[in-house]
Amino acid sequence: MPDKPSVLFVCVHNAGRSQMAAGWLTHLAGDRIEVRSAGSAPAEQINPVAVEAMAEAGVDISAAQPTVLTTGAVQDSDVVITMGCGDACPIFPGKRYEDWELDDPAGQGIEAVRPIRDEIRARIEKLIAELDAG
Repeated sequence: MPDKPSVLFVCVHNAGRSQMAAGWLTHLAGDRIEVRSAGSAPAEQINPVAVEAMAEAGVDISAAQPTVLTTGAVQDSDVVITMGCGDACPIFPGKRYEDWELDDPAGQGIEAVRPIRDEIRARIEKLIAELDAG
């Protein structure tokens, strides 16, 4: 991996889980890790409940915009983390792929989204430790 690893988070709508993950990674790792997120079928806007849940934890993702997944984004990333997009993500040799099974915050209230937010944070902390060690 290069000096500054890059991580791509992918979920279908790029409006909830992947945006929260990107927000956490940017917040916790600073500029040590390049962060991207995308969706196989991006929504029009980020999930407002995801924005609210992250704001409660001191992370502002309100400016994030859902982005379409491109082959280039996958090629340019060292680690690709999918969250429910299945086979929509292209596979390239030499990349590290993980699939994080997480509940979808779409259509959920804040009480249901908080545990998803917290689980994502725990996974991000583990990922940062692994990337820092690597």
